[in-house]
Amino acid sequence: MYPSRRRLPLSRAIDKHPEEQLGGQEKRCRFLGAMRITEILAFFMVLIPVLLVIVAMFGYDQGNGFVEASRIIRMEPEPNVTSSDDSTLHRDQEQNDSVDLSLLGGLLVSGFKKDSCLSRYQSYLYRKASPYKPSLHLLSKLRAYEELHKRCGPGTRPYTNAERLLKPKQTVDSESEGCKYVVWMSFSGLGNRIISIASVFLYAMLTDRVLLVEGGEQFADLFCEPFLDTTWLLPKDFTLTSQFSGFGQNSAHCHGDMLKRKLINESSASSLSHLYLHLAHDYNEHDKMFFCAEDQNLLKNVPWLIIRTNNFFAPSLFLIPSFEEELGMMFPEKGTVFHHLGRYLFHPSNQVWGLITRYYQAYLAKADERIGLQIRVFDEKSGVSPQVTKQIISCVQNEDLLPKLSKGEEQHKQPSEEDSKLKSVLITSLTTGYFEILKTMYWENPTVTREVIGIHQPSHEGHQQTEKLMHNRKAWAEMYLLSLTDKLVISAWSTFGYVAQGLGGLRAWILYKQENQTNPSPPCGRAMSPDPCFHAPPYYDCKAKQGTDTGNVVPHVRHCEDISWGLKLVDNS
Repeated sequence: MYPSRRRLPLSRAIDKHPEEQLGGQEKRCRFLGAMRITEILAFFMVLIPVLLVIVAMFGYDQGNGFVEASRIIRMEPEPNVTSSDDSTLHRDQEQNDSVDLSLLGGLLVSGFKKDSCLSRYQSYLYRKASPYKPSLHLLSKLRAYEELHKRCGPGTRPYTNAERLLKPKQTVDSESEGCKYVVWMSFSGLGNRIISIASVFLYAMLTDRVLLVEGGEQFADLFCEPFLDTTWLLPKDFTLTSQFSGFGQNSAHCHGDMLKRKLINESSASSLSHLYLHLAHDYNEHDKMFFCAEDQNLLKNVPWLIIRTNNFFAPSLFLIPSFEEELGMMFPEKGTVFHHLGRYLFHPSNQVWGLITRYYQAYLAKADERIGLQIRVFDEKSGVSPQVTKQIISCVQNEDLLPKLSKGEEQHKQPSEEDSKLKSVLITSLTTGYFEILKTMYWENPTVTREVIGIHQPSHEGHQQTEKLMHNRKAWAEMYLLSLTDKLVISAWSTFGYVAQGLGGLRAWILYKQENQTNPSPPCGRAMSPDPCFHAPPYYDCKAKQGTDTGNVVPHVRHCEDISWGLKLVDNS
């Protein structure tokens, strides 16, 4: 502290009186002690405010159900794992808090390469946590299915041996025993494909079968693989692929046609290598016998089932006595079947995830509230329908989803900071007409609530183009974006809207279908549950062998809000 001070020679220091020497040391100690206390106080005065800021930041994040958009936008890619044990442990510790969120409460499993499917690990950042929790029994069934798929999936010896059954004069060794399959045939539009695959997967879990989906490169371009260390894609060289185009209600191995001609029973079915099940919207009364317990016993020993369907037929599976108990344990909340299975199966590929996240960050992230509006008019010949426009506006304003417009002197008042909240409206439609009308309305006029309304529409394809890859990418991205909104309005009969509602776990407002160009009253109504509607259910009592209203058999299977003859799963309460 005093570099210029000269030290006393050692001899002179020793010659000093002991009292003087002691007094000097005491003064020096007191001086140094005072200095240390000052330094310590200064250190804590700097440290404590920093700690308070950090605690406040983390406390705020944990209190929010939804991650701030600004944090999402600044999200950086995860650093690579180094060979250092210390850095790996530190990284693992940092991830412990978020692992349950990213795996959706145990619905998903870890172990996938994150770079191969970013949406699997990032999707939870873009939506609120689901109010519906998967049951422990469902999680157990999913883990058991994953083991089955890994053991019996494409590329395994049991799969190879099972496929030999489809070829004439081939023998099969015992390793293929226990591996049975259900093949979903690619059919209909993207929304129908998604909800029908979920139904077939549920059936696969109930019957201990492996689900394989036809779809080729386009399917892989849209969705990530849902099962670890295996594939759900049907191999291109599958033995029966060349026959798929010939499968129909009159083909030789059609289950319904064989019943009609009395060519099949439980004993004869055990000798069949495969059966074709026609479960599309145009199926007949013999095809619908699939939903009877007697026919399920007939099908259980057939190694290969090939299904063509565009329906969410899960509600009718709940009416089959042999499945009833198992389904009840898997889904205590009955109206969440697609919500759980959809989030488990369907993860946007990296290409589609890029479309989703870029649009979200640009137009939706900063909003105080996000409103989804899916508009599909099936019988519209051209242009914009004034009746549909009026119905949409009546619905969103009567249900307080969007504010009404201000009139007179009120419209000249400037909103305060508290009033000027931002609502972002995401519109999906094949045309731009309804978007232009709503955008003009809320641009030219202030609202009575002084809220600011932003209207956005990602694409306008003109008409459905199911076989085009980019069209399907945009469709899948828009379904997913709708599922990220806080409140949702969908069109009646539309599987596009059903997918968005189900993935988001939302009870949407459904725009009722117009009849004879007249507006329905009320214009829309709230969905009973997030699940899709089964558009073409059977009306048959398998025990009594006569027609019946299958919407009145059990309390959790009811008629749909938008299709009076359809069936929908709802919660008992």
